[in-house]
Amino acid sequence: MNINLHIERLILDGLPIEGLHGPLVQAAVETELGRLLSAGGLHASLQLGIAVPSVRADAMTLSGGNNPKQVGQQIARAVYGGIGR
Repeated sequence: MNINLHIERLILDGLPIEGLHGPLVQAAVETELGRLLSAGGLHASLQLGIAVPSVRADAMTLSGGNNPKQVGQQIARAVYGGIGR
């Protein structure tokens, strides 16, 4: 399965992340979400190669403080909860 993942916009409103760390969080989200999709797959309703305007993520509690990589990984896991198998 080929996976092409593109996050056009990631809004980090209210998170303990400085503006300059936004691209680091986005990169961590893309990396972790790609890994999760490769390992676990995509929900059947999304396997047709469609674009979706938004994704409802699972509830999450951030840990790791303001570490951009950890925050990005946690966001990816929550998003995967809404789109994964």
